[in-house]
Amino acid sequence: MPGFTYLWMFPIYGFAVFLEPIHDRIRSWPLPVRGLIWVAVIFTIEYLAGWTLAELLGRCPWDYTYSTPYHFNGYIRWDYALVWFFLGLGFEKVRGLIDNIAGYILHWSRKQDII
Repeated sequence: MPGFTYLWMFPIYGFAVFLEPIHDRIRSWPLPVRGLIWVAVIFTIEYLAGWTLAELLGRCPWDYTYSTPYHFNGYIRWDYALVWFFLGLGFEKVRGLIDNIAGYILHWSRKQDII
């Protein structure tokens, strides 16, 4: 399964760091609401990134116009909504795991007088 990406994707994916405040704010909200928020946020980022690249480069690297009828201006695919729903919730779990590991390392390092 060969694949490829674009250098433009590195800064786009790097913007994920700005999702932390959203996660912190909605952490206690009901799961379905959080999933829908992740869908909206990811769709918004994908649309704005695609539109911006199309303005700068003359085209969007991921043009969905001809690959599916379920697209919006070729920048987002409506049929990915369920994927983004569960991926967003999955990112919450990964973030929780990273927090737990970081907390354990910090606790252990303080016991060892490393920090």
